[in-house]
Amino acid sequence: MSPPRAPAPHRPQVGARPPHAVHVLGGGDGDGSEAPSAGTAAHVRSLATGLAARGVRVTVCARYDAGLLHAFTGTGADFLPVQGRNRAEKVAWLRAVCADADLVHAHGLHAGLLAALALGRRRRTVPLVVTWHTLPRPRPGEATRAGAARELVGRLLIRRVARAATVVLGTTTALVDAARRSGARDARLAPAPIPVEGATHHPGEESEDEEEALRHKARAGLGALDRPLLLAVGRLDGSGGHETVLTASRAWRRLDPPPLLALAGEGPQRAALQRRIDQEGLPVRLLGRRDDALRLLAGADLALLPTECRGRSLVAQEALRHGVPLVAADGGCVPELAGDAAVLVPGGDADSLASAVLTLLADPDRRAALAEAGRARARTWPTEDDASAQVLSVYDEVRSAAGAAR
Repeated sequence: MSPPRAPAPHRPQVGARPPHAVHVLGGGDGDGSEAPSAGTAAHVRSLATGLAARGVRVTVCARYDAGLLHAFTGTGADFLPVQGRNRAEKVAWLRAVCADADLVHAHGLHAGLLAALALGRRRRTVPLVVTWHTLPRPRPGEATRAGAARELVGRLLIRRVARAATVVLGTTTALVDAARRSGARDARLAPAPIPVEGATHHPGEESEDEEEALRHKARAGLGALDRPLLLAVGRLDGSGGHETVLTASRAWRRLDPPPLLALAGEGPQRAALQRRIDQEGLPVRLLGRRDDALRLLAGADLALLPTECRGRSLVAQEALRHGVPLVAADGGCVPELAGDAAVLVPGGDADSLASAVLTLLADPDRRAALAEAGRARARTWPTEDDASAQVLSVYDEVRSAAGAAR
């Protein structure tokens, strides 16, 4: 299958039925009932656009969400809200949708399981590609029988999806390794460049004037025009290392002026974190849920990622892209993503995090070097077009193998 020469991007090729790829989006690490993460949705939207432009008929299936429906408008893909009150009904609905599919591409573990069940024995002739964007993170404070049971179920889910897939695409090397350990027949690295809404440039290609305008707007909105701005982004649920970063902030609260640490995100621990901020007089502001959280990075002096990430981190990616020095927990995706363009500290070590922040705030030359290294690193990442071409080549390969096996 080669890209169409003449027809409009999402129209069938003359004289041939376009291959039909059904994309199934899950709800992140939850039970599949919630909407997919913003990063996953953005990646699938990018793929849908690129694949449709190459002559593929794309159908996207996900939980109904007005924002998702709007996001896929104009991509050339059909968007179908998943129907059904329980798993059995959803499987039956998806089986009907996939009746004429040439290939099914699921994003996430729960989506992978749903797709595997829907295909059933048809997996012998209809390839199942599953992209792993992340893996479930153990929940804090769950050293209980229920927590152990949930962890066991998670491991069984990972194993089942890995073994059901024709190919597992991992967005990081660690995810590829995890898929292989879990019994995947074929696991490959497929970095997923996450587009930022409204971005018009390849990473690192904004002009100096554009960068300065973004920086000023972000800082003014947070009241940090005359003080250093540190930014961390993540759900306030105990898994993002926020307690660690609050402890670290004690070390710089007496600087003149004290840096402002802005935490963008919402979650069940917000009230407890705010109480601690108030009681200890910490220079920290909880921003709540911000749809522009990643864009705020343009105004930050430092970006903080205090806990190990289990997939490709949007925060790390955008910090590097904007040339914002990054201090991150060692391990996970960051060393692979950032190389020497970030300062790595042991996860959960507040003293090391505080020391790294203080050192960078006192060393503008080091910050400038990290900024340039981050932009240079971002320029090496695959583009959205590269990602679509890579995925299409995987489709061609597995469809050819499935055809030979018939």
